[in-house]
Amino acid sequence: MTTKIKLVQKVAIAFIFFTGITALHAQLKPKKFQPEWESIREGYEIPEWFRDAKFGIFLHWGPYAVPAYSSEKYPRGIYDKKWSKGGKKPYTYHREYYGEPSKFGYKDFIPDFKAEKFDADEWATLFKNAGARYVVPVAEHHDGYAMYASNHTRWNVKDTGPKKDVMRMLSEAVKKNDMKFGVSSHFARHRVYYRKDDPTWDTNDPRFYDLYGEPIGNDTLPTKKFLNLWWNRTTDIIDNYEPDLLWFDFGLDKPGFEVVHKEILAYYYNKGEEWNKGVVFQDKNMRNKSFPEDLIVLDIERGRMDGIYKYPWQTDTSIGKISWGYVSNEEYKTSNYLLDELIDIVSKNGCLLLNIGPKANGTIPAEAKKILNEMGNWLSLNGEAIYDTRPWTIFGEGPTKVETGHHSEKNNKESGPEDFRFTTKDGILYATALGWPKDGKFNIKSLAKNNPNTSKKIASVEFISGKNSMKWKQTGKGLSITVTGIKPCEAAYVFRIKLN
Repeated sequence: MTTKIKLVQKVAIAFIFFTGITALHAQLKPKKFQPEWESIREGYEIPEWFRDAKFGIFLHWGPYAVPAYSSEKYPRGIYDKKWSKGGKKPYTYHREYYGEPSKFGYKDFIPDFKAEKFDADEWATLFKNAGARYVVPVAEHHDGYAMYASNHTRWNVKDTGPKKDVMRMLSEAVKKNDMKFGVSSHFARHRVYYRKDDPTWDTNDPRFYDLYGEPIGNDTLPTKKFLNLWWNRTTDIIDNYEPDLLWFDFGLDKPGFEVVHKEILAYYYNKGEEWNKGVVFQDKNMRNKSFPEDLIVLDIERGRMDGIYKYPWQTDTSIGKISWGYVSNEEYKTSNYLLDELIDIVSKNGCLLLNIGPKANGTIPAEAKKILNEMGNWLSLNGEAIYDTRPWTIFGEGPTKVETGHHSEKNNKESGPEDFRFTTKDGILYATALGWPKDGKFNIKSLAKNNPNTSKKIASVEFISGKNSMKWKQTGKGLSITVTGIKPCEAAYVFRIKLN
């Protein structure tokens, strides 16, 4: 029998299995959404809260924060000679500082993942002051460790490590601060995460298969057993934490998971109906178009759109250049760069989900706090050009181009005072300059007399980023604005424009 036929048979078996689950759910109670694209399309809309929110916080936190080396994929690197990140190789580092994984493997970091200084209220207050409107902690990463009180694995925060349900604590603190609460699942990648090349490694010990996964040989598709485990763990998170947002990593887009796509989308949206609130499902469609993009919020990892997208979308990126989880050698981005990114994304109908990597003791790194506070200060002045807005006719103008797609951010240049981004709200046009000209003179070419973007006349122009005096004039070359004095803030500068 050919490999191709075997794969087809496995997919068919898995489909029958999940069809049975769906049929059982239908017998228990009629649902608004059936696991079919058209059924979902007829009744679902992206909730307004998400379209208005614009800015959220992502959190990669787990036992990988104990070694704080290389990246959040340190657990994979212990068992993979070729894996490296930021010029660091966990394979050799681990053996030098902790020994062979036959004696000290990834599982042995968990007792030191204590979160003894974790303060959910402090975190939530920081995120609120940063201007975030939703918070999305990782519920379980590729490593298989549950950052919640799981009913399907002993390797969870309630029974090991912190010995407390940090997910529940954070959820309550976030909601108390009037922010939305989401969760992310990266577990689909778990089945191929840990290598098992050496029979002496703890990844090959059957006592720990429930953390590392069973050997899968050359099978490239998820088994029925794994799909069942994935389903149980995912619905466990949904049912017990009632997240406003559910985020999935690229593993869910891999071949073999097609059988659960419609089922999990319908399951979650039906839960939103049951909870009487609008919920948001996010996926990357990375390499495979797993979900119709009018039925979910498309997420782009470390990248953006290069123009206005017809559906609400999101960028997820990290505050650091190297890792998603905490590492001691992180290279942090500047608040200036991140604010420019946020402004650009919002002008194109998107939201920014900015990741922070907390330490193993439950504290946020000082550098990350500083950046978040700087972003919050800017948003407290200029937030009306960001929150609750919608795209204008065009997203912006200027010489600095942005590449589109996953992992494209490294190709983007710093923006300057000739780069403007536009948003609208309540009949007001906001023009945000992504830099400060030395002479204080701005020129918005897209608003020149007889421009093709709007036939309305400019009634007034106000500078909302500071108390500087200003004057303006519309000419055939653009809307010319002169602002006196020194720049009142960092990063970007907003003009409120009323059109007749």
